Amino acid sequence: MGLPRSPHHILVNTYGGDPVRHRRLGRTGPVSSCVGLSLLGVREQLDPAAWVETLHYAIASGITLFDVSDLGASSELAPLIGKALATRRADLLLTASHPDTEEEGPGWLRRSCDDTLAQYDVDYIDIFFLRPGPATRIESSVAELAELVRHGKVRYIGLLGGSTAQLRRAHAIHPVTALATEYSLGHREAEMEQLPVARELGIGVVARCPFARGLLGGRVPDLSGFDPRESPGATGMLREAEAIAADLDIGMSRLALAWLLSRNDDVVPLPSALDPVQLEMDIAAAEVHLTPETCERLARVFSPPASA
Repeated sequence: MGLPRSPHHILVNTYGGDPVRHRRLGRTGPVSSCVGLSLLGVREQLDPAAWVETLHYAIASGITLFDVSDLGASSELAPLIGKALATRRADLLLTASHPDTEEEGPGWLRRSCDDTLAQYDVDYIDIFFLRPGPATRIESSVAELAELVRHGKVRYIGLLGGSTAQLRRAHAIHPVTALATEYSLGHREAEMEQLPVARELGIGVVARCPFARGLLGGRVPDLSGFDPRESPGATGMLREAEAIAADLDIGMSRLALAWLLSRNDDVVPLPSALDPVQLEMDIAAAEVHLTPETCERLARVFSPPASA
């Protein structure tokens, strides 16, 4: 069975829970579950076998986008992850990237792609993200990725971060399907330039670090060692977020994901769940309806940065 075609397609949860809704990444990109799963969390899992069971649970629950960009092709769990995804490969999206290093001469992206294909034992990567740095040769790098698309090793090209100028230059060489960038209630800098340009070009958004690097990950964290000079007012903001979540009778993580899902139908949050319980809460965020009043209240607490 191939990928669902409609952005409103609903994939049945085989564990009997609510179905998972889907949305399209960009104008012409693939259809993804409205919430993806970063496999970075495997690094924190002391029991790899239990984590692989969580991965199987995610697949059975209707999650279709799985990101290994920060895990690396050298992970000893790569074969297990590939084996789990193989159970429904045609229905799932595997997204990956090259190591976060400078370019290594001609063919470096092809070698990185081939390493990932071999380690995860898959025939293709659905979205391969280029990590553009200040010295990245955008045109030649995207052209190399386009060759991988033509050879069937990669289906779509994405950018992981980068400037709006780099995004435009990349898209001019080959259509960019998705922009993966840090975006959350606590980090709204992407709204200033990246998101407007992505939407202008018809590029979907994968919201990385949706819990603001743990600050919105379920409850107000212990801030005893927090330096308020680094983020003035953060303590009060988090307390207010907890109050808003309590008014809705949900946890802060569900509130954070629900807010991202309410931004636009081209945004796919990418949390990292360590167990089925956490995963269920992340999936349930799609069923949370935020009223305009709640969104306004959140906007007052977590205002975007002022334009320069």
